[in-house]
Amino acid sequence: MSSETVQETLVLVKPDGVARNLTGEILRRIEAKGYQLVDVRMLTPDRELLAAHYAEHEGKPFYEPLIEFMQSGPVVALRVAGNRVIEGFRSLAGATDPTAAAPGTIRGDLGRDWGLKVQQNLVHGSDAPETAARELALWFD
Repeated sequence: MSSETVQETLVLVKPDGVARNLTGEILRRIEAKGYQLVDVRMLTPDRELLAAHYAEHEGKPFYEPLIEFMQSGPVVALRVAGNRVIEGFRSLAGATDPTAAAPGTIRGDLGRDWGLKVQQNLVHGSDAPETAARELALWFD
């Protein structure tokens, strides 16, 4: 791996993915893509962690339902490394709306719209190097 393009990103297997026993399949897809799992943790996040993680969404209509959903059960937090892993994982995850996500993606193959207040879409992936650094510091202090 060229050191110039090696990145680390935060991937979260959200409570719906853990509850549906999809953690292994999601990890399999990340590893099959050739990315390295650097650290893996399972935890039930508290409100303080989630408020820091989703700070940019505070005040939006979906904020409270999102916090409630993310506190509803265990989450698997992953530190994942690889060349262009931020962009690559987001491509692997698929569109945030599972109904619109392309077949072959995590959300396209494994997710669906459950008609709930907040979209349960299995995974989170950092969207930029700056975001990844901030989020990794929160989840892997």
